Amino acid sequence: MEFLYLPWLGTPLWMWLGFMGLVAALLALDLGVLHRNEREIGVRESLRLSAFYIALGLAFGGWVWWYMGSTAGMQYVTGFVIEKSLAMDNVFVIAMIFSYFGIPRLHQHRVLFWGILGVIVLRAIMIGFGAAAVQSYGWVLYVFAAFLIYTGIKMWREADKEYDVANAPILRWMRRRFNVTDELHGQSFWVRKADPKTGELVWFMTPLFLALVMVEFVDVVFAVDSVPAIFAITTDPFIVYTSNIFAILGLRALYFALAAMVDRFHYLKYALAALLVFIGSKIFVADALGLAKVPPPVSLVITFAILGAGVGYSLWRTRGGATGEVGPLIS
Repeated sequence: MEFLYLPWLGTPLWMWLGFMGLVAALLALDLGVLHRNEREIGVRESLRLSAFYIALGLAFGGWVWWYMGSTAGMQYVTGFVIEKSLAMDNVFVIAMIFSYFGIPRLHQHRVLFWGILGVIVLRAIMIGFGAAAVQSYGWVLYVFAAFLIYTGIKMWREADKEYDVANAPILRWMRRRFNVTDELHGQSFWVRKADPKTGELVWFMTPLFLALVMVEFVDVVFAVDSVPAIFAITTDPFIVYTSNIFAILGLRALYFALAAMVDRFHYLKYALAALLVFIGSKIFVADALGLAKVPPPVSLVITFAILGAGVGYSLWRTRGGATGEVGPLIS
């Protein structure tokens, strides 16, 4: 059993295997027990599941704090909060995807469940490449930082724009290359139908599968922001990956609660934009001050302050109704 203590990406193998075993158990519990039968998820159940996943993520952070030290624990919590917050922007886009394809709430959990499996793999690949790049070329962190600042400014300027699902490149490509049905077929991703040209039975993609592909595509787009953001907090691959996955695991549960009140959090996008600029700026500020990095407690406090201001301002500005009743922050 000595091989379990061999380091892999700087962390003993048993820690990676233990974490992946925990994730597998949670997914099995979700699909095999809690949602074995297809049904709608109500807001109350969504909030309970969200609280469970948040508590579990923070409990894992407590273990990281105890086993790996206070600095690692603080970095994990900061990364978890940032990734959870950025995932909320993902929720808004997923809501537009489901609306565009006309996916009923009854089938949405199926898309989100299989989507999370793809996310676990895709994030592992992206974080693996990111960790290798940072370890081999230290200056990559400055590239990440500059990109985060640019992305934050761009997000701020385009906060009022909605994601254009119909013109997404991946969706147009799939519709040109594959057979696609216009109607849903229950919870099936693929169905066999007669080809209108030849009359032969061929496989057709359903809108449910297109929605799944779009959810995965959107996660890749958002990961381009979130992965550099967590590397700006810590370069430890274990903390980066575990905080990412725990933040995303609860995204499906959180979606059903937030989707019903997306308009109430319209101005949160401005807070997320400011947060990305702050995270990117930290590296340059720390370098200018001759510091190794901005202290984790300071990062965590500022992160909470920015997000708290964004949520509070959003709820206040939309207290009388939809966001359309108030003007934008900038012209």
